[in-house]
Amino acid sequence: MRRILKRLSCLRNTKNNNSIEEDEQELEEEYEEIGNGDHEEEIEKEEKEWLDEDYEEGQLSIDVYQTPAEIVVKSTIAGVKPEDIDISINNDMLTIRGKREMRETINNDHYLYRECYWGSFSRSVILPVEVESNKIEATLENGILTITLPKVKSAKQISIKVKEK
Repeated sequence: MRRILKRLSCLRNTKNNNSIEEDEQELEEEYEEIGNGDHEEEIEKEEKEWLDEDYEEGQLSIDVYQTPAEIVVKSTIAGVKPEDIDISINNDMLTIRGKREMRETINNDHYLYRECYWGSFSRSVILPVEVESNKIEATLENGILTITLPKVKSAKQISIKVKEK
């Protein structure tokens, strides 16, 4: 730990040796104030609360591939009704949102394994090409969501000649 403190103090102030030694002294005093680990437990508790608050939404796993005419997005989304899925496009970003609700209440003590995600989820992906938004189709079959995004027909390439003045 002392080695880490020294490295931090060197990074913090590299003006002269006296400043480094003063910074090192300050850091060592702060470390000693932390004491016997009670502070570490408090930090862990705060981090857990922060994670619980900010990460209430799960991230949806997706596959994205393209054909010459379209981009296709697929995702396993079992247990979600079509009316509980929201798909939107804003500029070049596709966003899929939804919610998978658990229909029964099970006591945590009764679980042997708990790996399935229940609750809100979302996923956004930047599309690599422009798509025809009025022709997008989304289907849900056997728990697999498929979104088909037709590509905009590529415009003709125009060559412009540069003139010298």
